[in-house]
Amino acid sequence: MWGTEWPRYEVIKQDTPKSPPQMVGSVHATDPEHALLLARHVFVRRPSAYALFVAPAEAFFHVTQEGLKGPWAEEAEEGREEAYWVFAKRSHRRSMVYGDLVGRFLAKGPASAIKEALLHTQGVAFWAVPEGLVVGTEPKEEVIESWFAPAKEKTYRLQSYYGLITAKEVEDAP
Repeated sequence: MWGTEWPRYEVIKQDTPKSPPQMVGSVHATDPEHALLLARHVFVRRPSAYALFVAPAEAFFHVTQEGLKGPWAEEAEEGREEAYWVFAKRSHRRSMVYGDLVGRFLAKGPASAIKEALLHTQGVAFWAVPEGLVVGTEPKEEVIESWFAPAKEKTYRLQSYYGLITAKEVEDAP
């Protein structure tokens, strides 16, 4: 039986050339290119962006601070080394960002990549994804201009700016 939902992709956004890429949420899409387009419309409508990346949600290995002492920490992973992007959430405080990219690590598996990241940073939760599954925009000027320039001109307004439509106003409409 076929599912009724498209696969989920995690979205990674980089605001400026000097800022770290950050996990900002997810979209459901048919493929990575479709996910990039949807991510642009959802996460780059008003704030600026320098680059945007997506990767299949099921490719992410996730562990919380409590899980850092779990059984996976003792297991040796087998296989060939590959590059992993590792993200860390630094506090329990709620924000619009799930995790910051803390580095790119060569490892035999995602758990090993997180163990390596722990030598360089702290956090309350970690995600690791194989670099080969990450698809993104190129940091070329023409790509940045065509993908992200329209958002620079949009004025951000809180929802309260627009006021409320009352039932009386709806009834009075011609």
